[in-house]
Amino acid sequence: MGMGHRMIMRDRIAAALKDAMKSRDADRLSTLRLINAAIKDKDIAARGEGGEGAVGDAEVLAILGRMVKQRQESARAYEEGGRLELAEKEQAEIKVIEEFLPRQLSDDEVTSAIDAAIAETGAATIRDMGKVMAALKARYTGQMDFGAAGPRVKDRLG
Repeated sequence: MGMGHRMIMRDRIAAALKDAMKSRDADRLSTLRLINAAIKDKDIAARGEGGEGAVGDAEVLAILGRMVKQRQESARAYEEGGRLELAEKEQAEIKVIEEFLPRQLSDDEVTSAIDAAIAETGAATIRDMGKVMAALKARYTGQMDFGAAGPRVKDRLG
């Protein structure tokens, strides 16, 4: 991921949308439209904050990550409620969204990434937590759950 607003993600999503339209894949199309709508909402919000009205790839990755998380939570709730066909629909949406995300780090990889970020930033105490999280976010946006990584960083520095 370079600096600036490279729009590779948008191009990939737009291309996938066109393909889904051509192949009349209704489920896939509806998920891709949801992704596009979420990005457009963010663009509009950015414009309101005086941005240039088009969020870059890093923000698009963050949006996709949030969409996956919401669907994982819904799928879990549906499974617990015995509503399996609804859970499956959420899982199918997750699959489509994840095509645009980099591979998620495994648990062991998250641990090594945290170790590396701590070593690199010279973090020693809990006060350095922000530096460590910033280093992780710079490198692993869309590849790890920072909400879950935070407490693990805290444990290491605490």
